[in-house]
Amino acid sequence: MTLSKHLLTLSLVVALGAWAQRPAQAVELTIYLNQATETGVREVAMGWEKATGNKVNVVFPPGAQLNERIVSGAPGDLFSSGLAAVDDYVKSGKIVDVVEYGLVGNGAAVKEGAPKYDISTPEKFKQALLEAKSIGHTAAGTGPFNTRMFQKMGIYDQIKDKVRITMGGKLVAQALIDGDFEFGIQQTNVIQPFPGTIYLGPLPDELLEYATSSVGLLAVSKHPEEAKAFMKYMADPANAGLQRKGAMFPLS
Repeated sequence: MTLSKHLLTLSLVVALGAWAQRPAQAVELTIYLNQATETGVREVAMGWEKATGNKVNVVFPPGAQLNERIVSGAPGDLFSSGLAAVDDYVKSGKIVDVVEYGLVGNGAAVKEGAPKYDISTPEKFKQALLEAKSIGHTAAGTGPFNTRMFQKMGIYDQIKDKVRITMGGKLVAQALIDGDFEFGIQQTNVIQPFPGTIYLGPLPDELLEYATSSVGLLAVSKHPEEAKAFMKYMADPANAGLQRKGAMFPLS
């Protein structure tokens, strides 16, 4: 073999080797979710995108459209919601793998200009509830936690007549602005931030009750390995700060 032919062959080998070592082409994942997990998932997704070069499309379909997309087998890779909702899709075969990754709990807010109650301790929070002219929360999600909490605090009978329940998916923060009630309680990542209201903070640790958030791999996913990698990333304690940035709580 002449020198020129040898160099040409060597160049081809080097070029092929370099091509083989290029990173795999980035993929786009689609994750469907409900309002209860949206903020935390968006923050974690941005972190994963920076770390891997892949992209995550976070989709929050309104109303019944979320269920319709999962049931109909619409293109997608992941579904994030409360543990019970994810388990229902596991039973129907729409989800084939599940990872628990975070927690949600309640916080409180008032309308801008209203008394800014101190809720930093159970006793101060109790006093705020007794002083407030009306109290509002939802019937869904973490809403039922409140009735148990009021009973645990021993003030249920004293405040039950001034408790208002938001209906039709109306946000507690919006109800505060509309004057439906004076003191609002809802998930920390849903009730704030919201223009026109003042977020008082999460409920005192001693009174907080958490709901578990989980993510499921959709049976229709075209990128199951990458989706599983993202699920693992979501649950990694090293990424707890991203969840907290989204006003959610890590598992530990």
